Amino acid sequence: MAKLPSNVLQFAAGDNDLKNLFVEMQDYWNHYRSENGTKKFAYEGGLSLVEKENQLNDHLIREIGKRANVDFTSAPIEQFMNHPMVAWAANMIVGQLIDAVLPDTIIDSIGAYSEVRVLGLGESGVFDINSRDLFPVSRSGRLGMREAEMHKGFQGQVVLNPEFRTMTVSSSLFRVLTGQESLASFAVKAMRSLETEMTKDVYDVFAAAMLALSTTATTGLRETGFTQAGMLKLADKVSSFNGGAAPILLGTRVALGQVFPDDANYRYDIESPMVKLGYVRQISGITCIEMPQVANWSSPFATYLATDKLYLVAPGVDKIVKVVIGGSTMSNTPGAFDTATLTQNTTFYKGWKAAVLTSAVGGCITL
Repeated sequence: MAKLPSNVLQFAAGDNDLKNLFVEMQDYWNHYRSENGTKKFAYEGGLSLVEKENQLNDHLIREIGKRANVDFTSAPIEQFMNHPMVAWAANMIVGQLIDAVLPDTIIDSIGAYSEVRVLGLGESGVFDINSRDLFPVSRSGRLGMREAEMHKGFQGQVVLNPEFRTMTVSSSLFRVLTGQESLASFAVKAMRSLETEMTKDVYDVFAAAMLALSTTATTGLRETGFTQAGMLKLADKVSSFNGGAAPILLGTRVALGQVFPDDANYRYDIESPMVKLGYVRQISGITCIEMPQVANWSSPFATYLATDKLYLVAPGVDKIVKVVIGGSTMSNTPGAFDTATLTQNTTFYKGWKAAVLTSAVGGCITL
């Protein structure tokens, strides 16, 4: 199970029941995406996903009552739907549920090419950029020169500040408190929405940087058309200018499915990765890593990540993109009787920013 972020632990503040609630959320989320995705994550057995959701909702209502300092058994539930502390506690806890799973979820999606930092509210991310070049070595006579031309390496530093995004959703606190709407399911959908938008933002920055690479035959880092020989040539460039670090090959499952040796005299059986995954795990010693595809909700049923691009990066040296996530998820909710439909529009606020900040080298292959 992943560790809880520091801001979530601070919010729990020694309340073991609340801390266990966030751990339950992590387990529920891992179970949910294991059943609804292609990748498997570790989660506790013994209960079905539906049973975990019901249990999580029960515990959520309990913690909302504790934080709001109300006893839901002391009066009919409808008497609490306009209680300002109940609405505040509900959305505050939902925000922390999002924070409990979002950092690790986004790292699973973009971690191969991005470094993610979680900051406090109002903080800035400061990244050190090291020079990738080496000191020149001069030829000299035998003990005939005291020193050569002086060279010194300097470290750069870049500041990255999160930018806030907003998301407004409608819900009914009465239906939540009476169990007619699932708060756990609501939190998962809100988290998925933020994670998808963040993934798109980070990928846009990364893809734009890769497309800006030179295509010059001898010195360029971008090629058109995949061949094993061309890929190895590009991989050698990336490796040598990253201090000899081993590169990896990134791409969507569709793109990686186009990676084959130049020699067509090959075959694979039904147990091979090509059949099970749709692509080879390694080619010429270079590991292939799948970039999870993202739905493009603005244009159904399109996908967002390019399926005709392969990327060569060396994450062991430095991640090309830096991402900062700023502070806890905040929310604002009006009163239950402010709308004619007795629903509440809750606005969530989350800050993040992505930028290419690195001296590392990467390459791109357009299929």
